[in-house]
Amino acid sequence: MKKFAGLRRVVVENGAERYGHCRRILENTRGIPVEPGEERSLKGNSKDMDMEKGVLRLLAYPGELLKPCPGTNGYICCGYQILNTGTNCPMDCSYCVLQAYVNQPSLRVYVNVEERLQEIGRIIDGQPQKVFRIGTGEFADSLALDSALEWSRVLVPFIQNHGNAVLEFKTKAARGEGLLGIEARDRVVVSWSLNSPIIASKEEHGAPTIQKRLEAARRCQDEGFAVGFHFDPLIEHPGWKDSYRRTVELIDKYVSPNRILWVSLGCLRFMPSLKPIIRKRHPGSGVLRGEFILAMDGKMRYFKPVRVEMYRFMRDCLMDWNSDCGLYLCMESDEVWEASLGWSPKDTEGLAAYLDQRAKKVFHLALDS
Repeated sequence: MKKFAGLRRVVVENGAERYGHCRRILENTRGIPVEPGEERSLKGNSKDMDMEKGVLRLLAYPGELLKPCPGTNGYICCGYQILNTGTNCPMDCSYCVLQAYVNQPSLRVYVNVEERLQEIGRIIDGQPQKVFRIGTGEFADSLALDSALEWSRVLVPFIQNHGNAVLEFKTKAARGEGLLGIEARDRVVVSWSLNSPIIASKEEHGAPTIQKRLEAARRCQDEGFAVGFHFDPLIEHPGWKDSYRRTVELIDKYVSPNRILWVSLGCLRFMPSLKPIIRKRHPGSGVLRGEFILAMDGKMRYFKPVRVEMYRFMRDCLMDWNSDCGLYLCMESDEVWEASLGWSPKDTEGLAAYLDQRAKKVFHLALDS
């Protein structure tokens, strides 16, 4: 069980055992202690919480599984659809918003998603003229435990039956055997969360190096997958320009500019409640050393000139590598778009249309009218 060395036990909540996906996960993690459990929330002050990253908790989710990204007023959203397969991540990045957002412990996996895919399919098929850009990496890493959880095996065949849907696996993981073992490649993009090598080594605890992530991206490209990258969060730190330039140089070394679906940029932002949690859980972290203001969305953000400078720098580096990489900003204002990238989609509908066109171009989508 070396590949699951961080897992100490598996908790099966009441009713989960009747799902085939649950039984397969238990088979894949054989040798790790299993116990029954009940739903519970974190108690006390969240900054003192144990997130139980060594506990895999299997349960059925009763709520809505496919939801649009909520976005926030005043900032341009990408119009993404979030497929909720679970929450939490085995890695422990100091800046992770889930530390403040999630109030349930452990690595939670919704084992009833497979049985509910038909209802999601009906939603997709009900709007054949719409591109559904669907991702699983908002509340959990899409592939970090894929050899146990089998999300690639569950979701890739499903997406092949819905010609107006694109599925994104967003990850920091460097392993992808399960994904590479599936024959289907159409309308699947594998995207890596990237940062500077300094931030990766000091702040992204338990995550593979930037080089290993890019080696994994190259393997996926070689196997025919489209790939993407997300520089989010960009973090100001001493020597940040040289360090982020180094990451783009590594991209150039390992990855072909062909079949890049998109690259996003987003500066560090967080709810004020995350600040004491970072200080408690990651006392050696340097991510809070920048100057932040409380923005109109209620989040702490770098001053606008700092964000614009970082975006401009990254734009120049990335455009030198690939002038057609589908570059966009995540949750930024029209003003910042214009100042940093030199153009703006103006609003959420405009950005969604831009990214839909990227999907149509890369995957040759022909939608029903």
